[in-house]
Amino acid sequence: MSNFETGLLSFPILLLLIFARMPIGLAMFAVGFAGLTIVSGGSPNVALAKLKSETFTTFSNYSLSIIPMFLLMGQFATLGGMSQALFRAAESWLGHRRGGVAMAAVGACAGFGAICGSSLATAATMSKVALPELRRYGYSGGFSTATLAAGGTLGILIPPSVILVIYAILTEQNIAKLFLAAFIPGVLAAIGYMITISIYVRLNPASAGTRPPQPMAERWRALVEVWPVLLVFMAVVGGIYFGWFTPTEGAAVGAFGTGLIALLNGGLRGRAWSDSFIATAKSTGMIFFIVLGAAFYNGFLARTQVPQELSRWVVEQGFSAWTVLAIILVLYLIFGCLMDSLSMILLTIPIFFPIVSAMDFGLNPEEFAIWFGIIVLIVVEVGLITPPVGMNLFVINSMDRETPISRTYGAVMYFVGSDIVRVILLVLFPGITLFLLRISAG
Repeated sequence: MSNFETGLLSFPILLLLIFARMPIGLAMFAVGFAGLTIVSGGSPNVALAKLKSETFTTFSNYSLSIIPMFLLMGQFATLGGMSQALFRAAESWLGHRRGGVAMAAVGACAGFGAICGSSLATAATMSKVALPELRRYGYSGGFSTATLAAGGTLGILIPPSVILVIYAILTEQNIAKLFLAAFIPGVLAAIGYMITISIYVRLNPASAGTRPPQPMAERWRALVEVWPVLLVFMAVVGGIYFGWFTPTEGAAVGAFGTGLIALLNGGLRGRAWSDSFIATAKSTGMIFFIVLGAAFYNGFLARTQVPQELSRWVVEQGFSAWTVLAIILVLYLIFGCLMDSLSMILLTIPIFFPIVSAMDFGLNPEEFAIWFGIIVLIVVEVGLITPPVGMNLFVINSMDRETPISRTYGAVMYFVGSDIVRVILLVLFPGITLFLLRISAG
């Protein structure tokens, strides 16, 4: 068996291990280690040597230090009461409208995503705040959980985003430029979800109750209370864009700022301080192990020349660039039903990116890499709410045991439809994604 055939055979073996419930990082590491041993003539020496060098090379990457900082920022933001303040502000302005409390939940998710960077953390945090209010005002269980699952995906799209950091490292792109390009698609996602809610409650009037409007003074008071969120967002994202500090330094500033706010608000009393660091360490360890497993597996693939040969084969078939892109996006939708977003990015980008980079989409290399990254991020985001195993669906369902997950499946497909429409729009008009990037460059 040739090295290329060994590389191809590794895909079904990897998927089989994942289906057998082996952790994705361990599965990629195991297949990569075994594959390197096989293509090296049966000797494990090359794989063991790579284990030593790859571990150091991967974890000495300065850009990876941004991940624990953003995760810690999300922990502190939760303890600082920022999620509650965001939801109260959004609810006071939108809650009296038809489907308004659900719209407020989406708006609060967008705001929290701007200081969190994690979809699962956004979904879990906002569910604690919004679920009781949704139930209080007569929103059906399936509609409520579907709304929060979809809203949680804004955590990885609206900058800062942990997944975008990983993509930037894999494709050697500028993190700040990716954050800037993600802003408009993120806003479009939030608006699209609110439109979806408006359509859903008109088609299903019994799924949402009403609540009385808040006095204008209460609305402005609630809006003023979200100033810490705006302050942190402007300090982090604005500081990065204006060149005051690097993305990693910006993440550290954001973690310090949210920690200070949480301390002043009394959110870091008792064991909360140590618990936030422990939770961050656990999440960071999980992500870093997946990154190491992916690096090992992708190193094995590079040795077998699978990405290069697949890229050459696709080009030789004469497929149009847009056909190849459509096939890749459909594959991401399928993978999203089976895998989490980080695993998809780490597993597929080293294979798909060389293929599409060899084709002409009418963009320069940097613009294409950024545009493709945002498109992939959105499709990966869809996978988080796509049945049967969308990660956000299970997170929300675990927090609302009274609602059968089948009802969440039914309602969430409206949001999936909104995402697909947005993907088509951004694919057909790359200028939407690249608008802010081109303005800043001009």
